Amino acid sequence: MISAFVPRIQAQLGALHGQVLVQLPQGQRLGPSDASVRLRLSTWSTLARLKAGQIGALGEEFVEGKLHLEGCMRDIMAVVAGLVPGNPVQNHTRWWSHMLSRARSKVMHTLQKDAAQVQFHYDVSDDFYALWLDPRRVYSCAYYRDPPMTLAQAQEAKLDHICRKLMLRPGEHFLDIGAGWGALLLWAAEHYGVDATGITLSKNQHAHVQRLIEDKGLQGRVRIELRDYRHMDEHQRFDKISSVGMFEHVGQANMQRYFSQVMRLLVPGGLVLNHGITAGGANNWQLGAGMGEFIEKYIFPGGELVHVGRVLGHMARAGLEVVDAENLRPHYARTLWDWSDALEAQLDTALELLAADSDAERAEKTLRAYRLYLAGCAMSFEKGWIALHQILATRPDHELSEAPISGSQSTYPFSRHYMYE
Repeated sequence: MISAFVPRIQAQLGALHGQVLVQLPQGQRLGPSDASVRLRLSTWSTLARLKAGQIGALGEEFVEGKLHLEGCMRDIMAVVAGLVPGNPVQNHTRWWSHMLSRARSKVMHTLQKDAAQVQFHYDVSDDFYALWLDPRRVYSCAYYRDPPMTLAQAQEAKLDHICRKLMLRPGEHFLDIGAGWGALLLWAAEHYGVDATGITLSKNQHAHVQRLIEDKGLQGRVRIELRDYRHMDEHQRFDKISSVGMFEHVGQANMQRYFSQVMRLLVPGGLVLNHGITAGGANNWQLGAGMGEFIEKYIFPGGELVHVGRVLGHMARAGLEVVDAENLRPHYARTLWDWSDALEAQLDTALELLAADSDAERAEKTLRAYRLYLAGCAMSFEKGWIALHQILATRPDHELSEAPISGSQSTYPFSRHYMYE
């Protein structure tokens, strides 16, 4: 039975043009000896998963130490892409599958579970994240406005790109939902003079941003709160709102509630910029071939992706008017490769940092999971399996008495020129 798999695997490896060598449990080797990627299997079940292209299951075996990988992550991901059966975003699901996924979303995204899920990911180790992020710890897609930009320069360009899109002005009240390590919050306050409020569910991030606010002497104009977006004061209003890398955690069941809350928090004529990962397929909420399940288990529990078309529908039903949308998918592929390369160059240090906050075995598993996660997501953005959209919307002001053009009912400019001046 097992021997029947061998010629099939050999044919499958042949299609990868000599990129990979597979060592079977009893020592037999398949593939060229000079292959750039080497897989060493400890169990025969891995061979069946390899043949079936069960990428998520193979990733899990790597994390758990049952599958050994050798080679640089860029070469490994080239092999992974060749093993994926078909298009992982075209899962022809039935209506009942969508119903089940929506029911699951309701269960997964309670106030308590969302807080626990965010802390599972973001409270791993601040020093670990600092090792491969830019100095501002911007943990979202950068904006490589000019090709020669470094990661740090591209992240600052992204922060400014968002502030320009929002047309931030001194004295305006600005809310950052999911403020991370505070980069956008502080950039907006220091460069655009806004009164800035950030909210997060991560205890580590909250403490880090509070220290930065105090160090910079910004206590009067900047604040960070450990708060869920659903717990915002309904009477509080903001001129401008940003949400960067956060709505992936909202869940499809809560998406309408999320944008309705944003609508309530905005003043009439105010602007919101929603920056987040979107699904590559119209109907899938995570990647196929088991890749979504892998990320769910090891990286982002409760994470769900929504196609940009559905996002626009939710925003419209909430009463928001979309005025601009930009797909930064190629920018996120490059961002993730920069993160991956930085981590790969410091694996020993990364392991030490993780081990300082947990036992050695858990640290090794966490490191292996993040190595696959960063490189795998970079590949997925390159392939167009997932995307990144910045969507700018306004709360229409129907009471404007002196609109720039009769009937416009909006203070939003009539061209995008202002974003790039």
